[in-house]
Amino acid sequence: MRILVIGGAGYIGSHVTRAFLDQGYQVTVFDNLQTGFRENLFKEALFVHGDVMRPEQLEAVMSAGFDGCVHLAGLKAAGQSMLHPDVYSHANISGTINVLNQAAAARLSPIIFSSSAAVYGSPQYLPIDENHPKEPENFYGFTKLEIERLLDWYDRLKGMRYAAIRYFNAAGYDVQGRVKGLELNPENLLPIVMEAAVGIRPKISIFGDDYPTRDGSCIRDYVHVSDLAEAHVSAFEYVLKHDKSLTVNLGSQTGVTVIEMIERARAITGRAIPAEVTGRRAGDPAELVASSGKARELLGWVPQYSDVDTLVSTTWKMYEKYIFR
Repeated sequence: MRILVIGGAGYIGSHVTRAFLDQGYQVTVFDNLQTGFRENLFKEALFVHGDVMRPEQLEAVMSAGFDGCVHLAGLKAAGQSMLHPDVYSHANISGTINVLNQAAAARLSPIIFSSSAAVYGSPQYLPIDENHPKEPENFYGFTKLEIERLLDWYDRLKGMRYAAIRYFNAAGYDVQGRVKGLELNPENLLPIVMEAAVGIRPKISIFGDDYPTRDGSCIRDYVHVSDLAEAHVSAFEYVLKHDKSLTVNLGSQTGVTVIEMIERARAITGRAIPAEVTGRRAGDPAELVASSGKARELLGWVPQYSDVDTLVSTTWKMYEKYIFR
């Protein structure tokens, strides 16, 4: 079968591409390489340099004929989205409208969409399941929720099936080391910890140690990016088989504190990793943990690599080269 991966040269996209290739799919990657890397392109996959803001480029690539599409293109920095809502509206919402319109014209379905736990906002209960109220607290989360609503309308009006996959905290790297490119300007905890480990940044800030958690630091749910990628394949096959759209959370269902992650990173890397406690950040809930029961039930999805040690060790293998260069 043939699959189009839009944004397939990025951090998550490259792992998704690898998962489809490993399952024997013919993959075409469509990416503008703004945040993706040529190092993340696999020789087994075709590559088309293009931009979702150029409908004619989407039309050209989709005319080749595909059995489905994975849409990962867009901007994802929550803080930046609050400063530049115009940029995020354009890249995320307008870009997705282009994807949907061209996919509809090409009769390309289903669409597997990269959504986010940011659609929920602060937790009203834990663990967060798919029925949790959707009240995003940043503009990035708003764009993801609006795109999910667009997908629902295109499903109803045009019969375009979809899977919206709500990520919690993606982390780690391919356990076989086949993904080569590091994220640019990471904002998630683990790559920031690694940047402190190798000296790219002088230290890491712990935003508050007085939360009502076991060590006072925030608790988050981390899912290994390879586990996440496998779920994209499973979601695609589910929607194709059942001719029915799907929305699922993806998380490990296990919370890890900021301090626990730093301590495991120190133990595994053997590096000091300087850290200091600073004040809380506005809007940071004490705990965010997913319920992934729906993905387990419908997709048979069971994370294989989302334990803390695998998350840390696979990320460390990507960063330790900076020490010796």
